[in-house]
Amino acid sequence: MSMFSPFREAFSGFRRAKFATVGSIVTMMLALLLLGSFYIISTNTSRIVHSIRGKIEMEAFLTEPVTSDRVEEIRKHLLAIQGIASVQYISKDEAAKIFKEEFGEDINKVLDFNPLPPSFKISLKEESQTSVKAGDMEKSIKAVTGVDTVIYRREMLEFVEKQARTLYDIGLVLGILIGISAIFLVANTIRLTMYAKQTSIGMTNLQRAPFIIEGIFQGIIGGLLAIGLLYYTLTSAAGIVSPELADFLKVDQSMYGLIVLVGVLLGLFGSTISVMRFNRKNMENRKDAQPNPVSS
Repeated sequence: MSMFSPFREAFSGFRRAKFATVGSIVTMMLALLLLGSFYIISTNTSRIVHSIRGKIEMEAFLTEPVTSDRVEEIRKHLLAIQGIASVQYISKDEAAKIFKEEFGEDINKVLDFNPLPPSFKISLKEESQTSVKAGDMEKSIKAVTGVDTVIYRREMLEFVEKQARTLYDIGLVLGILIGISAIFLVANTIRLTMYAKQTSIGMTNLQRAPFIIEGIFQGIIGGLLAIGLLYYTLTSAAGIVSPELADFLKVDQSMYGLIVLVGVLLGLFGSTISVMRFNRKNMENRKDAQPNPVSS
């Protein structure tokens, strides 16, 4: 038998179960398209959440009056707290300037005095940029003598994390369901091919190879169709949506190769399951067909 015989047999299987094969490839394409879409949304959401976390700062307002020596002492205590990346001192005069830049009013003229307390702007290390870690950091900062209150955008951080976690969970569940559906559809298509051929698979790898190859080819074709549609959709949408939404359309080019690889794996698993089930059923039928020995 030629080494190319399993490939010829695999392609002949496409002809024996045309409609089932087309249906399997289309379903594989849709499954990979959905998986790819969820992957893009998930990775870009994680990237945006990471960016938002990096921009969130804490501000520790100091108890007045405070001397320059006391400011330096507080700075040292803050930098000693694990998880703090950097601190920046904001004096009362600097706070007034920031107020004027943001609101367009000179607070000294509005109130005839400056009520804004001095403070430290605190940047957190990457590993501490979560709602749970930030809450612990807030308690540690408040415990520093000379610190009055600590504020940061806790509600926004918690909201972003909650939405990202929900999206991840939904994508994971749907991905598993879609993957399982694709595997069993490939298995069903390969089984139809076997019945169309009216074959007995036997136990050798060479006899099983055409069906395994057929499943893999279904995965490859489905994957190529999926990345073609995905690329066209992303390219078209990038020129239509706003710059903010365009951030959700960014994709690493390696993802396209990953989609085809997932298609190959789904096709491999589906065809392997079908071959194993068909072979087991065939062996059971042989056993049932054997005449029972007559006892003397």
